[in-house]
Amino acid sequence: MPIQLIEYPVSTSNLRLRVARGHFATSHSHINYYIDLTMTKHRLSEAREAAIELAATFRPSTIIDTILCLDGTEVVGACMASELTKAGFSNMNAHRTIYVVTPEHTSGSQLIFRDNSAPMIVGKHVLVLAASVTTGYTAQAAIEAIRYYNGTPVGVCAIFTCVEECEGFKIKSIFNTQNVLDDYCSTSSHDCPLCKAGQRLDAMVNAYGISSF
Repeated sequence: MPIQLIEYPVSTSNLRLRVARGHFATSHSHINYYIDLTMTKHRLSEAREAAIELAATFRPSTIIDTILCLDGTEVVGACMASELTKAGFSNMNAHRTIYVVTPEHTSGSQLIFRDNSAPMIVGKHVLVLAASVTTGYTAQAAIEAIRYYNGTPVGVCAIFTCVEECEGFKIKSIFNTQNVLDDYCSTSSHDCPLCKAGQRLDAMVNAYGISSF
């Protein structure tokens, strides 16, 4: 049976959060909602709307040289860079622009940057952009990678989050469990209440999408 999606609107824009309730497994946890951000990440009109919403959460005095895109958020990141530049945000790189970069993941889930992309991190003020932050592991790994490459993390933002902070940064988001999905639950597989209740998994999910059983 196909996954049935429910839409939650944003009052200030045309954005929609599309979700399905069920029993889903990620690489880090079990969750009771699948957050489908496909259209927001890949449809230009929605990506632009998301970028405007997220850019508005940062002060113009914030220095942002680079946006580090996680979970396939490059389109949102590019729109956000355009919006931040238009809004007159300070940046320190020589070209007075904002870089948009994606990390490479090793087999051990570490984030690395090759010699050609590392200069976009080294010595730069880097904003982490994620599609969703549920456990915070990936965002934390991104911040650790930025620091390893001698960059300066300046914030974390996401389309959806159920975590308020990561590495001391308050996560800026469009959707969170305070304005939607207040019963959202993310637990380890060993502590999953749905597993304990005998409910079978509906699907595996990750940043690329969903694979139903």
